[in-house]
Amino acid sequence: MPTGDTPTEKECQALREAILRGPAYRLAYEDTEFLSQDDLRPLRLQMELLKPEHELRKQEIGSTVVVFGSARILSREGAQARLAELEAQSRAGQAGPQQAEELAAARRQLAQARYYEEARRFARMVSSRFQQERRKDFVVVTGGGPGIMEAANQGAFEAGARSVGLNITLPHEQEPNPFMSPELAFRFRYFAVRKMHFLLRARALVAFPGGYGTLDELFEVLTLVQTGKMARIPIVLVGSEFWHRAVDFDYLVDEGFISTEDARLFTRVDTAEEIIAVLEAFYGGKPPESMSAGE
Repeated sequence: MPTGDTPTEKECQALREAILRGPAYRLAYEDTEFLSQDDLRPLRLQMELLKPEHELRKQEIGSTVVVFGSARILSREGAQARLAELEAQSRAGQAGPQQAEELAAARRQLAQARYYEEARRFARMVSSRFQQERRKDFVVVTGGGPGIMEAANQGAFEAGARSVGLNITLPHEQEPNPFMSPELAFRFRYFAVRKMHFLLRARALVAFPGGYGTLDELFEVLTLVQTGKMARIPIVLVGSEFWHRAVDFDYLVDEGFISTEDARLFTRVDTAEEIIAVLEAFYGGKPPESMSAGE
């Protein structure tokens, strides 16, 4: 507070430093506390839309193939190691009701590891085919986390190709898998904007078994295509038995909630080769035409 006395040079410097440290003096775009306020949400949404879009354009990413699936599915090596650890504990006499449940879950995870391997093989195959000689078609896009997402990014990585990861902040932080291309690894706060980026360049969707997140993302795409808000793309559900049991589409048709044509918007398959065959049939053996992200 002013005292009426002329401050010394040292006091002036201290006052100047207090101003420089104060939140009011920060540039608005550097003030994270200001930007996190509720009424700044529209600006944050716009920033999350623009930042990845600018980088994707810079990297000249044309068309993409989106891979969805559970974060809980392990690689075969990971599932085998987990099962071996639990079996060793069981042999050591540490088994109880909870241990029995964990063993059963570990055996299921080992059986489900085939989906990890198919996602990995598919991404490697599609990336090898369409990212040669600087082409940027059918670039693999995932949610950037573990499980099926990691498998698909890993497959592209093994092919020497780039891939995109769209991670999201969660209450229990989901770490990015290490196989995404660093320049194409993004993190989001808002699910809605993240979903937009999944689909802006998508020319195919491949959905592996998963839970709420996978189902949510799959049904959003089906709804957009069904209602004409999005051009039709090949939608491939991997794991015929899983999808027959998880969603009874035939029942929805029988009850009149969807049409027979709606039930033809997707194809069920079981292997990476079958996924490739669906994409080839849809596009006549050629990569899709790149479209501007504004379409």
